[in-house]
Amino acid sequence: RANPYQGSLLQDSVRRYLQLPADQTVLILHAKVAQKSYGNEKRFFCPPPCVYLSGPGWKLKQEQIKARDLGEAGFRVCGYMGLDSMGSSLMETQKLSFEEQPDAKGFSCAKALYISDTDKRKHFRLVLKLFFSNGQEIGTFHSKLIKVISKPSQKKQSLKNTDLCISSGSKVSLFNRLRSQTVSTRYLSVEGGAFIASARQWAAFTLHLADERCTRSEFPLREGYIRYGSVVQLVCTATGVTLPPLIVRKVMKQYALLDVDEPISQLHKCAFQFQGSDRMYLCLSTDKVIQFQASPCPKEANRELLNDGSCWTIISTETVEYTFSESLACVREPISPVPLIAALQLTGGGDVAMLEVQGEYFHAHLKVWFGDVEAETMYRSPKSLVCVVPDVSAFGSEWRWLRYPITVPLLLIRDDGLIYSSSFTFTYTPEQSCIPGQQVLSGAPQDSDKLLDSIHQEFTRTNFHLFMQT
Repeated sequence: RANPYQGSLLQDSVRRYLQLPADQTVLILHAKVAQKSYGNEKRFFCPPPCVYLSGPGWKLKQEQIKARDLGEAGFRVCGYMGLDSMGSSLMETQKLSFEEQPDAKGFSCAKALYISDTDKRKHFRLVLKLFFSNGQEIGTFHSKLIKVISKPSQKKQSLKNTDLCISSGSKVSLFNRLRSQTVSTRYLSVEGGAFIASARQWAAFTLHLADERCTRSEFPLREGYIRYGSVVQLVCTATGVTLPPLIVRKVMKQYALLDVDEPISQLHKCAFQFQGSDRMYLCLSTDKVIQFQASPCPKEANRELLNDGSCWTIISTETVEYTFSESLACVREPISPVPLIAALQLTGGGDVAMLEVQGEYFHAHLKVWFGDVEAETMYRSPKSLVCVVPDVSAFGSEWRWLRYPITVPLLLIRDDGLIYSSSFTFTYTPEQSCIPGQQVLSGAPQDSDKLLDSIHQEFTRTNFHLFMQT
């Protein structure tokens, strides 16, 4: 950094941020596939893409705008969402109005988005543009890739076509549509620790494949693709609330088929039977989630008759989260593009240890920080940054004596002081076998500094470890 004084001020600000982070988070939830609309029909995306605003930084921003503009109206967040091919015209996008929820998060969803058959792409992204109501632009955010399908597959799925199959550990949404009417759509959700059927909000659930022979208390998870007849567990990704073990059944004309074991496909109709129960199924009744007892079919033992509320449509979902903090800088430019870190790759060691940061939306105005220590950073591409790993002594001389592992958060900081936090950390771990013993530390001779320096060099040469927090 050309100006040491400016660098020192920024470092002090980063330390304050690490003590009390004031992050602003934009979370986008959307389905992994979208069914195409044909002719004049508008087959709206289901479930609708949702946006959540969270973090203490939004409240801090509100106070800053109130102090500057002498009013609170400037803080109100508004937005527009559309497909990434629509260009810059706001007339082609859907306006979003955010409402504050009991948990203080802002929430909005785009209920009227669809993709026409004139759009020939097989994949697309959603684009979200956020503004304050005083006209100040916040930034532009993108969803993950969405696969376009013409209609739910009716033929037996092959595991070769993994794009449409649903794997264990992936996230899904479940919705119910009585008599195929759009206005009657209800989404499985969680509120107050209980499962509900909501007409407005939907929850993403992690779908785990389980061992059929184990009880609910054990429930070891397995890898693989979900098939009809599998025992699964649904876990709400936001709250951790779970349902008892369930058996997935294929639904055809309101019948649950008990002898089908083919892979489950996107937008398939399915039912969830409670394991060990007497034909009890997960069912909705208005806004409540209940258990429904199916009727046996006297002529066909491999079928059970369901009601409308027990027939669910399943679809895979995606989540993308953007986190930033404007608390250290008076940011005039949009905060986007917000970089996303996906992986770390370490090469070398000691004084020449290099860390490659892999992800998306990188640019030349970013620096990698290890906690409150700035690293020499080189921009390689929008998907890659390379930096020199700082020497561990940069984090304080006490490490030289205590010899304990030190873990620091990885940050990306823009030239103007805008902070982008991440879920990644970097850990320096001393190797205990290299320590000659406590005698060296307690009875240190006059040349102990040289000995400690040599030990320190050995530590930093061989003991860099990377950790990703999930």
